[in-house]
Amino acid sequence: MKVAIVGATGYGGIELIRLLRQHRHVTEVSVFSSTQAEAPLTSTYPHLQDVYKGILQPLDTKRLANEYDVVFLSAPPGVAASLAGDLLEGTAAIVDLSGDFRIKEASVYEAWYGREAADATIARQAVYGLSEWNGEKIGKAQIVANPGCYPTAILLGLAPAVKNNGIDMKSVIIDAKTGTTGAGKNPSPMTHFSEMNESMKIYKVNEHKHTPEIEQQLFEWNEEADTVTFTPHLVPMSRGIMATMYATCPSDLSAQEWIDAYKAAYEGHPFVRVREDGFPATKEVYGSNYCDIFLDYDSRTNRLTIVSVIDNLVKGAAGQAIQNANLMNGFEATAGLELFPIYP
Repeated sequence: MKVAIVGATGYGGIELIRLLRQHRHVTEVSVFSSTQAEAPLTSTYPHLQDVYKGILQPLDTKRLANEYDVVFLSAPPGVAASLAGDLLEGTAAIVDLSGDFRIKEASVYEAWYGREAADATIARQAVYGLSEWNGEKIGKAQIVANPGCYPTAILLGLAPAVKNNGIDMKSVIIDAKTGTTGAGKNPSPMTHFSEMNESMKIYKVNEHKHTPEIEQQLFEWNEEADTVTFTPHLVPMSRGIMATMYATCPSDLSAQEWIDAYKAAYEGHPFVRVREDGFPATKEVYGSNYCDIFLDYDSRTNRLTIVSVIDNLVKGAAGQAIQNANLMNGFEATAGLELFPIYP
């Protein structure tokens, strides 16, 4: 397939190129930019010299819509919303990594994102791309809303318990930590080396824009779902997310029974690995499309602790986007993603 990437100069875009370059079904990868057209990609990423010689091309929605099999929109918020209408008139499959189409209710999007929502018709048409749990709809979709990095780790960790009514939905508390690439490529006082090195920061308490995305999916899975407490932290590493979820259990399943239930839920899904013993570390999925999960039940507090780890740029962005594109094109989900984690 021929692939186009809009917004290739960001971290998500460059990760798409790294992964797509060794995808056995991809014959061409073209890169497009509205701000750096005609510049070689190596001017932004010198490490691509003699590896990828693509020139950033100016945006041309008619060409994108009809000359490419898949268009990845990896641009800042608002760009996908402005392009999607024209792109959908063509034949290309569209995967949006920006978040413009994740939230179905315009008023909710505008309240949390502080900007005008995308066209409601397109937002309703976009299928939420949590690959392991929405594969059938993704396979029939023309446009997919790739989940956010935090929601990917959190929802994969919570899904089996939520869908099987295994926890008290009013008790869910989420504590999550991400590396600095989760804040994007543009530098800020928050991600400045001198500020971030040897430090840990809590941020956007009770106001992170991924909160409604998490709640929207939980409500879809379980009518007993409620609002959640979600607290994000920034830690001094480049990649990785660790999401720790706490919930009270109305049932008295043992820790091993919980593990068995999770293993059964993710059987046949190669990128979710449920540990038999021991909580995972972010380093153990670094550079890969894996989500590693372990959980433990504390009979003393009647509380379940679930830990889920991903690489925020792969399973939390580019990797899951490619996994979704594979499903949309009828390829095996693992195509282009058979990467062993980089360790240490």
